[in-house]
Amino acid sequence: MIYNNIEYKVSFYKDKKGKSSVLEYIYKLPKKERSKIHKYIELLRVNKGILDEPYSKHIKGKIRELRVDFGKNRHRIFYFTFIGKNIVFLHAFLKKTPKTPEHEIKKAEDMYLNIINNLRSYEQNQKK
Repeated sequence: MIYNNIEYKVSFYKDKKGKSSVLEYIYKLPKKERSKIHKYIELLRVNKGILDEPYSKHIKGKIRELRVDFGKNRHRIFYFTFIGKNIVFLHAFLKKTPKTPEHEIKKAEDMYLNIINNLRSYEQNQKK
């Protein structure tokens, strides 16, 4: 395999202004919850972008959700694995209902499609 000795990298979707809604979401959380999310992100990276339930769940197409529960708070972070061993985190939210809301999935899908359809401009935006 071409990428055998390369470790997986983590990146966060950035909008046109260079802001990551995932990072903003994480940094607004209390320290213990933030730490647990970082631990799960690292677990995902070390496991080559693959975690089974209860840590991760398939949502739609290539999009999966990282599932981080902390007490009654159920944090969900949508992501996908990408060319060159990249894990791209798209969108985060606090889950309050048993079923994942369609509008949250739609946000992640739109971000995913933006990356896939505008790869060159997305890569340039990531370097900002």
